[in-house]
Amino acid sequence: MKTPVENTTSVLKSYYCKETHSTNALLWEMSRLSTLEEGFIVRTDFQTAGKGQIGNSWESEAGKNLLFSMILYPLRVSVENQFLLSQIVSLGIKKALDEYTDGITIKWPNDIYWNEKKLVGILIENSLQGNKIKSAVIGIGLNVNQKTFVSNAPNPVSLLQITGKRQNRKALLDKIHRNIMELYAELNLSEIRTSYAEALYRKDGFHTYSTETETFQARIISVHSDGQLELETKLGERKGFYFKEVRFQ
Repeated sequence: MKTPVENTTSVLKSYYCKETHSTNALLWEMSRLSTLEEGFIVRTDFQTAGKGQIGNSWESEAGKNLLFSMILYPLRVSVENQFLLSQIVSLGIKKALDEYTDGITIKWPNDIYWNEKKLVGILIENSLQGNKIKSAVIGIGLNVNQKTFVSNAPNPVSLLQITGKRQNRKALLDKIHRNIMELYAELNLSEIRTSYAEALYRKDGFHTYSTETETFQARIISVHSDGQLELETKLGERKGFYFKEVRFQ
């Protein structure tokens, strides 16, 4: 178990509410009413309609975890390269969590895992302007101090369960925000893509995958700039998949 380094200063600009329907939805509403500073965060202790990718729900006990959304204005990122935002956010979160424990990986496209269990879910919603991303709202649910999970989610885990210690949610939020904003400001494409590839869940060896029509053994070759996962089967056949087209088994 690691001892995290506490961040004693923060320039985090945020809005807190005890309960809301969805931090992503609330942040979009706020952004329509006024211009928010880039990196601005909406955080809450409980979401009544929290959601994950493609409408999946996100279980979170009130007051135990990190539930927040942040806004960016990535006009310098083209629509074709929008997966870069997913990589930046994933890497920023992983870097923060690496201070608390070993075994943190990024499960393509952007779930954060500890060994074989899911620790963080990410939902990115973009508003487009031509071939540019006018604004992006990034929703993050991170299991921090929850002791037990009662939903039918297959493999959740919290930092408390991993480390055996309650963690300071605000300190962790500061670390994540700082890491994301630093990577976003630098926007070093080759470094981001290399770091993402090195951090991938099950990046080595052959593993089982499935689609709607088949189950097969394959290894990860690469993740392309548009987010496509390239796999190679044991027979040497290469296949490309976008999000929700293939599942880890």
